[in-house]
Amino acid sequence: MPYSAMRVERDDGLVRLTFCQPARGNPIDGTFCAELCDVANELSSDSGVRAILISAEGKSFSFGGDIAMFLENLDSLPMQIRKWTADLHVGISRLQRLDAPIVAAVQGICAGGMAGMIAGADIIVAEPSTRFVAAYAGIGYCCDAGSSIMLSRRMGLSRARKYLLLNETLDAQTALAAGLCDEVVAADAVHARAEEIARQLAAGPTAAYGEIRRLMISAATEPMDSQLEREAQALARIAGTADAREGLSAFGEKRKAAFKGQ
Repeated sequence: MPYSAMRVERDDGLVRLTFCQPARGNPIDGTFCAELCDVANELSSDSGVRAILISAEGKSFSFGGDIAMFLENLDSLPMQIRKWTADLHVGISRLQRLDAPIVAAVQGICAGGMAGMIAGADIIVAEPSTRFVAAYAGIGYCCDAGSSIMLSRRMGLSRARKYLLLNETLDAQTALAAGLCDEVVAADAVHARAEEIARQLAAGPTAAYGEIRRLMISAATEPMDSQLEREAQALARIAGTADAREGLSAFGEKRKAAFKGQ
């Protein structure tokens, strides 16, 4: 399916999702919201997806919400926001439910809803010039795009709250220390490093990754007994997969496992 705000490319289990409106700062607008939902639905129905690499064209990853679009719709903005977020939030939720891990390569400014959405990636690689900008309070708004959830998971509730309330801008090293990104590498190596990680994940046990992703999400809210049962049931499900059988066989035979994502 053709998209205008983003591009989807498949490469042997690895899906590259690239935001491709650099002249506009890769904004989150109505088109982006609708297309992200469509992309999430497309990937959710494709059992061959084993890892997703998110990147963006241009000097900056994204300036976040499209302020110009907001200004054009001031009188109808509450209703418009309900429509836009209906698409955006479904897309984000469905990407989070995938078995396939998500890796992001971030450069320049990553602001507002995009900072929150990208915080939901499993691995974030940033270049030294990256700036994660809270943005919301600066225009008198609260957060969306999963920011309250994703930022809290990555930085902890207190640090995420401070970041949002004080409308902070975190440079790459500060974001690394806070947990908002996982690696900081040279600008000319950030995309190569992110792709290296994504390819490693794309060659791994996809179903097991999915169970790990979901267990890490529920760990913050489930009581211990409930979470332990979730772990037991997930492990039992995985024990019946071809990849788990291959992993054990490879270990016993002292060779590298050849996972198929099944």
